[in-house]
Amino acid sequence: MRRIHYNDIVDKVRDICIDANYNLSKDVIAAYEKAIETEKSPLGQEVLKQIMENAEIAKNENMPLCQDTGLAVFFVELGQEVYIAGGLFNDAINEGVRQGYSKGLLRKSVVQEPIFERRNTSDNTPAIIYTELVAGDQIKIMLDIAGGGCENMAAHKMLKPAEGIEGVRKFVVDTVKNAGANPCPPVIVGVGIGGDFEKSAMLAKKALLRPVGQPHQRLEVASLEEDLLKRVNQLGIGPVGLGGIVTAFAVHVEIHPCHIASLPVAVNIGCHSSRHKSVII
Repeated sequence: MRRIHYNDIVDKVRDICIDANYNLSKDVIAAYEKAIETEKSPLGQEVLKQIMENAEIAKNENMPLCQDTGLAVFFVELGQEVYIAGGLFNDAINEGVRQGYSKGLLRKSVVQEPIFERRNTSDNTPAIIYTELVAGDQIKIMLDIAGGGCENMAAHKMLKPAEGIEGVRKFVVDTVKNAGANPCPPVIVGVGIGGDFEKSAMLAKKALLRPVGQPHQRLEVASLEEDLLKRVNQLGIGPVGLGGIVTAFAVHVEIHPCHIASLPVAVNIGCHSSRHKSVII
């Protein structure tokens, strides 16, 4: 049994909250470089260059990439041989978020109560935390910064099994089309297929954590991703909605077994500043 202290978790979470909001990951930067070469619209190319310049300024000046520093969403792989000393795991995650958003001067965007009294919690907690128990003595913490513009364009549908892959294709493309410029394209499109109502939505969110453009391990799923990306980029929405052939950097699909009578599909969209970081303790 390996002992990991509460404070170690707090420190790591604090640091990745700041890092994710200040610095684009290498995979996102590579996606931009490829997009500039691919985009045929001069205006689209200029927009992409300006977004990259913005990212460089944020990195050099130690400031957020975007004013919407989002909701902190965590996917955790917790080794069953780990003992957490000094406090509860979820409390450590939330304390790390609290410290990170304070130290990093990041905008606090969480309201305590969604309907009756939308009062800001003033520290961007509570975070959204999904924890999976796995083999081993490590903790892998994966963070996605979910901005409001992207989250508001997410969609879910319980398709009939008979609608099959064509129904999935139509729903995904229609969702991106209806989103238009709202999620700040070029986007990463996360798609969750299968499971049940909430599992498909969780899969769509988790899909955004994969390195941008990394294909699914299953060839038929990777082929679907490629096809969906082609269809999405034929919409002509382009960078920040000003037209072009790069509406999305990638489409990532995750799947899960489901009930014989169901075909749940969810779409979650990540903006051009795809902010995801991970750490292993």
